[in-house]
Amino acid sequence: MNEETTKSPHQYTRVNIWEVADEKEIADIFATSEEYKKYLDQVRTEREGVIWFTTFAESKGFKNLANLDSVKAGDKVYYQFENKNISLAVIGEESIKNGVNIVGAHLDAPRLDLKVRPLIEDSGIAMLKTHYYGGVKKYQWLNIPLALHGVVIKQDGTKVIINIGDKEEDPVFVISDLLPHLSRKIQGDKKLLDGIEGENLNLFVGNMPMKNTKYTEKVKAYVLEELYKKYGIIEEDFISAEIEAVPAFKTKDVGFDRSMIGGYAHDDRVCSYAAVMGLVDIKNTPKRTSIAFLTDKEEIGSNGVTGTDSVALPNLVAELMYREDKTYHEIELRRALNRSFCLSADVGAALNPIYASVHDKNNVSHMGSGVIIKKYTGSGGKGGASDASAELVGKIRRIFKENNVVWQASAMGKVDEGGGGTIAKFIAQYGIPVVDCGLGVVGMHAPYELISKADLYHLIKGYNAFYQNA
Repeated sequence: MNEETTKSPHQYTRVNIWEVADEKEIADIFATSEEYKKYLDQVRTEREGVIWFTTFAESKGFKNLANLDSVKAGDKVYYQFENKNISLAVIGEESIKNGVNIVGAHLDAPRLDLKVRPLIEDSGIAMLKTHYYGGVKKYQWLNIPLALHGVVIKQDGTKVIINIGDKEEDPVFVISDLLPHLSRKIQGDKKLLDGIEGENLNLFVGNMPMKNTKYTEKVKAYVLEELYKKYGIIEEDFISAEIEAVPAFKTKDVGFDRSMIGGYAHDDRVCSYAAVMGLVDIKNTPKRTSIAFLTDKEEIGSNGVTGTDSVALPNLVAELMYREDKTYHEIELRRALNRSFCLSADVGAALNPIYASVHDKNNVSHMGSGVIIKKYTGSGGKGGASDASAELVGKIRRIFKENNVVWQASAMGKVDEGGGGTIAKFIAQYGIPVVDCGLGVVGMHAPYELISKADLYHLIKGYNAFYQNA
């Protein structure tokens, strides 16, 4: 008698999507993943995410809310904020005063930011100094090809777009590690996570000196000359720039069966993508207004004007309410928020069997077993968690079951092993009931992460069901 037949019918059983999916669903799963891979290769920064979703929204008939004086049921709108925050909404049949359904995800990802004065020369090598952004294992960023993406704002206000390293003909940049022959003392006696210092995360960007000059830093001078010729920028322009070093890897299928996707920044661009795809898949006017809220700065605490710990979300709802009824009152906005529901759409830690000991096996997500519902995140004694109510978790379970969405329960890891947070607690501060609901990732925050194609498909399906039924 096998394990399944010995279980009580009342026991919770995790489902493997590949085992229960029919041929049509499997074909849809693979087709969906192809479109997602294209998106992930094109969106390397939060700014590029806003541009991509703006173009996509307009192709699907969404209008810029800033250009509209009013909204009505069935309207599709988008709203940008500071180039790093974008929301898409489908206006529902009910008044916005009755609340809205929100899927909130973030567009930023762990990376290396250039310092404000990054360019240096040492021993005939020109380098760019960086400051890592978010929780990274610094050693993972060594000896891999890196690309530079971002913007430079010149003194006259001109914006210069930087995108170097992704095209086949582009150069790439590298942070070089110490060879093993000489690393025994300087690295070998240190703990793994302490072996690389943040101040040493410097990109090699040049080795050719400028000839026939009296400059003391001839290699740096040559690099500056190239930057001026190609982009019209000078060294001082770095001070008003936002340039990110990101992996130059292409998104690829993983495995003999091609069941997984390897790529940079599944966390959290997979949830941002799914939030929008679930929204545009709404066929008829939903009962309640539905919003995909894509924010910034989650990896460093959700602070700043474009982070979730700001007024970006209530301001968005206020903008919608004002266009629905210009006589609305502040108290109606507060009540509308309290009548809303939100899924904090962020990824979770899927089981890596090589390191299974850090997980509680009864409370860990598995790749290929569907959407993950996390009642709480945080660490230790639930520190930093919003801890969703039993009523809300029950509501989401019901919606997923009624719409054939495969889901699983999940937690970050063992109680005292570590942990992490999401945007949920910042959504909750507005009185919005919120629960974490995303997708499992193996190797989270690494330059190359893994997800399941089947999970992605059901994530989009799950968000779509939430928009129409919460």
